[in-house]
Amino acid sequence: MKAGPPPAALNGPALHEPSSPASWRIALPHTTAAVPVARALVRTALTDIESSPDTDTAELLTAELVANAVEHTGGQDPIELVIELLPTGCQVEVHDSNPLPPGDLTAPGPHVEPDPWQEHGRGLLLIRTLSSSCGHRATASGKAVWFTLPTRPPHAC
Repeated sequence: MKAGPPPAALNGPALHEPSSPASWRIALPHTTAAVPVARALVRTALTDIESSPDTDTAELLTAELVANAVEHTGGQDPIELVIELLPTGCQVEVHDSNPLPPGDLTAPGPHVEPDPWQEHGRGLLLIRTLSSSCGHRATASGKAVWFTLPTRPPHAC
């Protein structure tokens, strides 16, 4: 499993880091209101890539990570969203204060299929299936869960 980038300090409300590749870091409130904000930031960030990854998929997977962080971490500590534009696509990370792993992001266990009648249980399956790679890592203040998406080839005219 590929390791994510090294942990970084929380840099306040929103920060565009002027380095190559470009990256964004934002502290989000520990509420469901963070989900649409995260989706909008990913959509905006991907406009900087000429042959960007699939924006709809990036938004969906980001929403899953942020919603999981809100649902599965206690307290009011902010959630941190990190978006890094790579020459080959993008990587999105969500940091939270819960050090416990998010579940299995590499493959489902035996007889572990989501129940189609349940409201929950498909987020990690979506992340595993739709991303080119995904994982999690410990941080000084909890964990970071991440996924990568490749760029799409430019459309032929």
